[in-house]
Amino acid sequence: MIDTSDSGAPRSGAPEAPSEPDYGETGRKVFAREAAFRTAADKSESLPPMQGLEIAFAGRSNVGKSSLVNALTGRNALARTSHTPGRTQQLIFFDVGGLFTLVDMPGYGYAAVSKQKVAAWTQLVRDYLRGRANLARILLLIDARHGIKPNDSEIMDMLDKAAVSYQIVLTKADAPKKAELDAVIARTGELIARRPAAHPRVLVTSSRSAEGISELRAAIAQLLAERGVALPAGQGG
Repeated sequence: MIDTSDSGAPRSGAPEAPSEPDYGETGRKVFAREAAFRTAADKSESLPPMQGLEIAFAGRSNVGKSSLVNALTGRNALARTSHTPGRTQQLIFFDVGGLFTLVDMPGYGYAAVSKQKVAAWTQLVRDYLRGRANLARILLLIDARHGIKPNDSEIMDMLDKAAVSYQIVLTKADAPKKAELDAVIARTGELIARRPAAHPRVLVTSSRSAEGISELRAAIAQLLAERGVALPAGQGG
């Protein structure tokens, strides 16, 4: 017999299934902590020792990567202050509150970059991916106005081959019309469905309108929690 004597809600006597954790507030607290420049590397010999987890941001040179990093961390000039002339082909490492390292990778696909620089960038990225055991995930930024382009696919091929987990983050989502954005989201999901290293969830963001920023913070907080990082409590504060 089902007992409803206390609250009117049926109770079968069996324990309720645990609800899925809500990482929204935890994500906010993660990125409320100070984010600061740690180091930069332009070749494999300059890569810092592995220390804690790393989450890297990659994308085309005009995809809005720096703007998204700044919006995510709440620091208007965090990414830009480290991207001084001469550092455009470097991996930039930022410490985020002592919880993880955010790695800003150099943009690719810029027509004015020489083949030599493209080759150097490719080698640096491959060196970084090779044996970087503390790399938790690559967040691959894609312009929501255009969707996945051939050079994005080349990077995805590289990540699939290296067996490095990556997740698509659409940027500039405020620019296209809703129907156009929905079509890009659907097409992106189709293109990554059979890629072995791709995370199935596509995140949608806009640094200008702040759309999706809290969701991206929550996704990162969830990833950190799943990898055993002790995070600030998600409630209160």
